[in-house]
Amino acid sequence: ADICFTSTTVPKMLVNIHSRSNTITYKGCITQMNFFLIFSVVDIFLLTVMAYDRFVAICQPLHYMVIMNPRLCGLLVLLSWIVSVLHALVQSLMVLQLVFCTDLEIPHFFCELNQVVHFACSDTFPNDIVIYLATVIIACCPFAAILYSYSKIVSSICAISSAQGRYKAFSTCASHLSVVSLFYGTSLGVYLSSAVTENSHSVARASVMYTVV
Repeated sequence: ADICFTSTTVPKMLVNIHSRSNTITYKGCITQMNFFLIFSVVDIFLLTVMAYDRFVAICQPLHYMVIMNPRLCGLLVLLSWIVSVLHALVQSLMVLQLVFCTDLEIPHFFCELNQVVHFACSDTFPNDIVIYLATVIIACCPFAAILYSYSKIVSSICAISSAQGRYKAFSTCASHLSVVSLFYGTSLGVYLSSAVTENSHSVARASVMYTVV
């Protein structure tokens, strides 16, 4: 998912740098945006599922193999992909209904949904509603679930008497927590800040953190 997510933006960005041409076709822009939405949402859901996995492993270790069985894991991954594809399909179809003026310049290094919608010449109110609803349901709710999982994990770790046990429990979460902070924290910050600031170039620079780094 991470490789595909990065591959939707970085190759085109490198081509633009090499050719010194920042153009992209309309079909290419819609295609890039569609795949970017799919893999970014998949990442969000998988990070949430991994947080639940860590929660069960630390808070209910004796029941871990029973709860996190292969069937449940497969179902969670399948649901993540289905929701991601449906979300991307809805957003892309709504963008296709918009009318765009010629010679547009998107102040971003890829076809980001908000930037594309805001440069349409037709009414974008329905698109804005769907975007913000999707942000709350698909981004904020999983992030709240991650925070809840880690609040329980921290309380369980604090209850461990030995320092070695606390270190071992925390080390199982360190890699996941760092990815959540880097990807989820910056991406959520970018989309929330874009709603209150007009400095699109600073938003684009911040987007590099979760799309490339």
